[in-house]
Amino acid sequence: MSDSTQLILAALIGIAVIVVLITVAKLHPFLSLTLGSLAVGAMAGMPMADVLESFSTGVGDTVAGVGMLIALGAMFGKLLADSGGADQIVDTIIGKSSDRMLPWAMAGIGALIGLPMFFEIGLVLLMPVIFLVARRSGKSLIALGIPALAGLSAMHGFVPPHPGPLVAVDALDADLGLTLGLGVLVAIPTIIVAGPMFAKVATRWVDIPAPDLFSTDETVTHEKRPSFALTLATVLLPVVLMLAKTVADIIEAEGIVRSTLDFIGTPLVALLISVLVALFTFGRAGGMEWQKIMDSLGASLGPIAGIVFIVGAGGGFKQTLIDTGIADVVAGWVEDTDFSVLVVAWLVAVLIRLATGSATVATVTASGIMAPLAEGLSTPEVSLLVLAIGAGSVFFSHVNDAGFWLVKEYFGMTVGQTIKTWSLMETVLSVSGLVFVLLLGLVV
Repeated sequence: MSDSTQLILAALIGIAVIVVLITVAKLHPFLSLTLGSLAVGAMAGMPMADVLESFSTGVGDTVAGVGMLIALGAMFGKLLADSGGADQIVDTIIGKSSDRMLPWAMAGIGALIGLPMFFEIGLVLLMPVIFLVARRSGKSLIALGIPALAGLSAMHGFVPPHPGPLVAVDALDADLGLTLGLGVLVAIPTIIVAGPMFAKVATRWVDIPAPDLFSTDETVTHEKRPSFALTLATVLLPVVLMLAKTVADIIEAEGIVRSTLDFIGTPLVALLISVLVALFTFGRAGGMEWQKIMDSLGASLGPIAGIVFIVGAGGGFKQTLIDTGIADVVAGWVEDTDFSVLVVAWLVAVLIRLATGSATVATVTASGIMAPLAEGLSTPEVSLLVLAIGAGSVFFSHVNDAGFWLVKEYFGMTVGQTIKTWSLMETVLSVSGLVFVLLLGLVV
């Protein structure tokens, strides 16, 4: 058996182990992901000490990064709910939108929040709003959650100044402004197809109530609550802070301006600042006493502890796959194919995404592989190449993707329900995104 075949087989066996342990043996996802990582390393022929090191590194990096963001996002979301600010947003959205337009409104909110942010960050910020709108409107959580997730994911894959597309723009030497414009043109119809339209189908397959996470006592009436303008401004604050960092990258700011924007625009710092601001704009403006605000912060951490560890184990599994070299094997298989360069770029990103579970890893690796092929393309074609890679990078999220476990745990779904909704939504988004990229290629 060749080394490449052994690596592919190891990855497939590892994924199968996780799926069987969770769905058949009903083992906790944290333990299943841990055992799956050990199985991948053993099948790939890695020394078990190296497997443990890779897994531990992945867990540590994920918890240190995403775990901290989840904790801060949970605090932010709990304050938003307990202060009455979420009620204010929900009442306004429901009041301004007809029942038929609610999914479209949620898709727009998801796209707005997801513009400059990693998916995981946008998700933890959106969860309280999605849950409360679902509870208050009486609509299915899937009918409202899928459009919001589609908006988030489309921004993640297609539109600069999101980090993924920016990496591809830099690696392929694409025109940023043109890529941004074409990215919006691709993202809008893609969100429509994968969001409100697909949600109508997914709701027939999975119909679940909004879980109690981030909920507050529905019988409590807030005599005082933050205004809609103040609440919306606070919700958008981390978005603006992180966008400021990206703008600094684009305009190549220097000196103290650059260092300041780099610092406050770091996701961890941006969310930390936002939580501190929310103590006053949500808590005090909502009439909450200081001790009650502190109690709310403390109460926010318990429900998300399990999510943090499951996501961390998913990061460990992903790191184990990466360290086996499977992404390099997959890339080598498709580099010399005779397909359209846009289709090849999409396929490279798809295969790396399936193997590693990371949209960012898929984007970075596919961009590096396609860079030599981009040299002979026109400026618009290079921008479309960036978007094709972005479309492939979000294909079929499954058990090796931290986002899969975030969605599963937040929504309280089984693995099967998550595949029927979130995983298929990502696939629809990826395929429809490629279709719109190819259609744009006919006219630019």
